[in-house]
Amino acid sequence: MEPGTVMVGRDGERTRLSAFVRAPDGQALVLRGEAGVGKSTLLDLAARLAAEDGQLVVRATGVEAESGLPHAGLHQLLYPLLPDAGRPDGPSGHTDPSSHTDRSGRPDQHRPDQHRPDQHRPGAPGLNATARAAFDAVFGRPDGPPPPVMALGIAVLDLLSWTASEGRPLLLVLDDGQWLDEASAEVCGFVGRRLAGRPGVKLLVAVRADTASRFDTAALPEAPVGALADADATRLLDLHHPELGRQVRGLVLEQAGGNPLALLELPAHLVGGPGDRAAQDLLGLHGVPLPRRIQEVYAARLARLGDTVRAELLRGALDGAAARPGDGPAPVARYRMREVDEAVACGLLVVEPATGEPAFRHPLVRSSVVQLATPDQRRSAHRVLAQLHREYPERRAIHLAAATVDPEEGVAADLEAAARSATRRGGARMAVSWLTRAAELSETRVDRSRRLGEAAYVAGQADHLGRARSLALAAAPGTDESPAAVLADSYLALYREGEVRATHRRIVAAVERLRDSPDRPGRHDRYDRHDQFDHRHRPDRPDEVLDRLVSLLLAVSQYAGNGATWQRTHEVLASLGDLATERAWMYGSTWSDVLRHGAGWSRRVELAASAGLEDQDPWDVTRLAVSAYHLDVLSPLRPYLERVVDRELDTGAMSSGIVMLHLVLLDQLALGQWDAAERTGHRALALATERGHGLFAHQTRAYLAQLAAVRGRTAEARELQAAVDAWARPRGVEFLTQIADAVGATAALGAGDYETAFLHAIGITAPGAFRPYAYQASRTLLDLVEAALHTGRAEQARAHALAARDAGLPDLSPRLALITHGALAMTAEDDTKAAAHYARAQTHPAAERFPFELARIRLAHGIGIRRLHGAAAARLPLTQAARAFDRLGAPAWAARAHAELRAAGVAPRAPAPAPLPLTWQERRVAELAAGGLTNKEIGEQMRLSPRTVGAHLYRAFPKLGITTRAALRDALTRISDPTPTP
Repeated sequence: MEPGTVMVGRDGERTRLSAFVRAPDGQALVLRGEAGVGKSTLLDLAARLAAEDGQLVVRATGVEAESGLPHAGLHQLLYPLLPDAGRPDGPSGHTDPSSHTDRSGRPDQHRPDQHRPDQHRPGAPGLNATARAAFDAVFGRPDGPPPPVMALGIAVLDLLSWTASEGRPLLLVLDDGQWLDEASAEVCGFVGRRLAGRPGVKLLVAVRADTASRFDTAALPEAPVGALADADATRLLDLHHPELGRQVRGLVLEQAGGNPLALLELPAHLVGGPGDRAAQDLLGLHGVPLPRRIQEVYAARLARLGDTVRAELLRGALDGAAARPGDGPAPVARYRMREVDEAVACGLLVVEPATGEPAFRHPLVRSSVVQLATPDQRRSAHRVLAQLHREYPERRAIHLAAATVDPEEGVAADLEAAARSATRRGGARMAVSWLTRAAELSETRVDRSRRLGEAAYVAGQADHLGRARSLALAAAPGTDESPAAVLADSYLALYREGEVRATHRRIVAAVERLRDSPDRPGRHDRYDRHDQFDHRHRPDRPDEVLDRLVSLLLAVSQYAGNGATWQRTHEVLASLGDLATERAWMYGSTWSDVLRHGAGWSRRVELAASAGLEDQDPWDVTRLAVSAYHLDVLSPLRPYLERVVDRELDTGAMSSGIVMLHLVLLDQLALGQWDAAERTGHRALALATERGHGLFAHQTRAYLAQLAAVRGRTAEARELQAAVDAWARPRGVEFLTQIADAVGATAALGAGDYETAFLHAIGITAPGAFRPYAYQASRTLLDLVEAALHTGRAEQARAHALAARDAGLPDLSPRLALITHGALAMTAEDDTKAAAHYARAQTHPAAERFPFELARIRLAHGIGIRRLHGAAAARLPLTQAARAFDRLGAPAWAARAHAELRAAGVAPRAPAPAPLPLTWQERRVAELAAGGLTNKEIGEQMRLSPRTVGAHLYRAFPKLGITTRAALRDALTRISDPTPTP
């Protein structure tokens, strides 16, 4: 209904909304109903009630034209709340860009304060740096990649709480939520589910019942908005159309079915023209959904407008002009409809009292405008809008793609640039569409083929493997051996089937063909791998296709994991000469055999990981992170991976997203965060299984088997080990069979079956040597040494420890340094040397980053001391080991350590009771107290009295099994569920 319409009926809805608005606690509510049923009117009511109550009301409307732009809806919703530091125009620094457009709707370039994407930077002193960085990243700043849903949701919660903490409650009102882009809807759902613990903040959303959206699965409270009761429908109709005759009145009531918009609109259709014919037209639509019938009414009015007015309406509709614009300035310049009084007069537009600007009366009007336009009219409108948004590459790309028919290189280049930007911001799926359209608009066959090949590659990374193959074949019709086709087919064969042998041969052949081709792009543009390498992705970098083939060749070689395959790969890499980039040499060295080729790369990997990640494609980042894993310097990269993994799994490079989960899991496993690692592993396994990725699914099972082995869950570890081995061994995927053998060794050690552990360990490498290209050979050093010692093979254990020292393992990575010194200490020929190596292991700067290995070394140290120097001297390392195993959740190893402690004269202590679950507020208060805040400071931040804060801590301490504030941090760390449900 239009502004000012009297609300009839809706007593139940009004009561619920009044209680919702005036409730002191934060909460969310979704209104769901068909188009025209009155959801917007109910939103108006809630907004009016909130304003009367002194609340700050922020309104936004989902825009269908922006449903493909990540975070566009969130920007619109939060824009009025983001202070713009340093902007003098306006009380809060906001500028309305729509006030600086000429009559055609184009931005005025002569205004110095014209809104630009890089001018809007939140700088609220009340927000922490993390929240500001999150908003900078998603709203167009180049400082970093868009954060995942959780990180951005937390930043939004902080912003809302900070706004409400100024003493004025806040109501967020979102209309047409079904058109919100997926990224924004995910964040709104995350925020809505967590408002219960944040008093003063409410979220009210309206969505259509017949249109799917992310709010369907957001698990937010809902209130259905149904048709009016018969009596209320009759009263509304009589109130607005008292002149209707009995027959027409009955027809309208029947056709409207209690829909308020239909009750207001249908009478004008029946009375405005030949009544009988209009009635017949309306009856002819019987059985057609009501929104369609109302659209027909709007279409009839549109048909009577002049061409100029309809062109103005079409531009406004295609640019996403809201049916009911929100309060405050628009976050992005919009097309301003001019000289449309005729459309206002016939009820298609309304004039907003606050701004004086015309707006569509209802989203169905906007849909009717677009559907009634011819293709030529739509293309003409899109051309105008592309010019309007020339400073917003992705918005411009949407309009350019729709506006252009014939090949035009400039448009194709703009679409390609937008696709590259989208890829780096987690929009790989969207990038495929833009690259495909860019190929269609290319003026030359070469450019068309190149862009289709790029689209095929990105589609493969986005896990659209079938589409990747069809695009690759279109890039080079008539051949299955084009670089694009080889890439698409090889990814399909590797991910789905784990086919490494034939895939390796095919990629080698493709690399050699491309290397020797006289027509290869960039053939005469040489690259010196010894120069400073620019890690930023450049569109004009020569031999990009060759780089991709080489990277895939290295990945296949890593999974094959045998000497013959790697030797052939290194021959091919060497034959490329200067065409092989530094990254290619880095991957070839670190993925193959760090013992023989990894020296010197650790520092370069760390440097590459410390800068420029946001400027790289996601698959380039994951490859760098794999190198970091092999060199045991993965932890600095993990925060970035955790920020972007959700983004890639939702709309970006799905395959890279799964690899990111693997890397996060591996780092969690190394750091002793085993509960989190298990959750990450099961998530990765579900995704890989769902996508049909046999390779990734079994790789995840292998990592879960390693986790089960260190936790002493022997039966589970062996079951997973058997599944991985049975799948990988026949296919020659030795990367996984080596993990299976390592799992067997670790599980047997935990169970005390040392002979079996030794047999598994020597399946990876022989004692006293490190089999070439067996990447688990160095990683299982400690397992082989311990198994050999416990089975009476002391000489072999000693030979293996010395071989590790002589091979330079301590210089390759911090973990290898720790376990090498541990192995040398366990096998030392005299007590002095053993003590020296134990000291070097336990005082290594990175020792605490590998708590499981450190605890094993301390256990061995304590056992050795007790036998040589008595019980008293052994108690410290044994106690440290026992506590570490208890904290990690490794019961078999913990039992062994406690048994040694008892032998050392330490009485067994009762295990600490498991912490009881905390409420949301107890958890938040405890976290703030652990951070050093006083009860008063906590109360100010959470809007609680110091007495209430003290009560929360009083209840939390016994649940955590502690008695002092100093123990809070460790106690919170031990809680398995880091995010208790409010």
